[in-house]
Amino acid sequence: MRILIVGASGHVGSAAAAALEPRHDVVGISRGTDPAIDLRDASSIAAAFDRLGRFDALISAYGSAPFKPATELTPEDLTAAFAGKVLSQLNLLRIGLDHVNDGGSVTLTTGILAREAIPEGSAAAMANGAVESFVRSAAGELPRGIRLNAVSPTVLASATGYHEAFPGFVPVSDERVGLAFVRAVEGIGTGGVLALD
Repeated sequence: MRILIVGASGHVGSAAAAALEPRHDVVGISRGTDPAIDLRDASSIAAAFDRLGRFDALISAYGSAPFKPATELTPEDLTAAFAGKVLSQLNLLRIGLDHVNDGGSVTLTTGILAREAIPEGSAAAMANGAVESFVRSAAGELPRGIRLNAVSPTVLASATGYHEAFPGFVPVSDERVGLAFVRAVEGIGTGGVLALD
């Protein structure tokens, strides 16, 4: 299969690429590659697909949201969380769908904050929950047998800089995260959220 991973240089994207590269043709792109892609910019997404062509699987390992106490979140913070985690990935799906081959798949990335709370994580929780709800609802409406799933890990063992923000959480290995993407790409399920707690 030819697989596009957006955000392949990050912790989650690297785990997905490492698991899929031995058996597939994996193309990894981000804001710093050629072609570059910025999921907050629809024209950037379209330009990247114009250069790269068609794929059997499309993976988004992208997302950003502000972290601060819920009582201090501004309308701008909430908009940034929604744009950075939800609209960005849904724009990739919306624009990229025509470049996914029949019977292919799209996999988005959420996270444990859709299910568990941490201090200052409510904006990210909102965004993760929105993506997961969209995946469950929209999967049955995709054309040409294309499947839609989400991978939703806890903090990764390799992402040591984030461990203090997840007190008492058991980090998940990169290998387990990678295997969840293998399941999403090579399996037959659709509308699923593959949780790694």
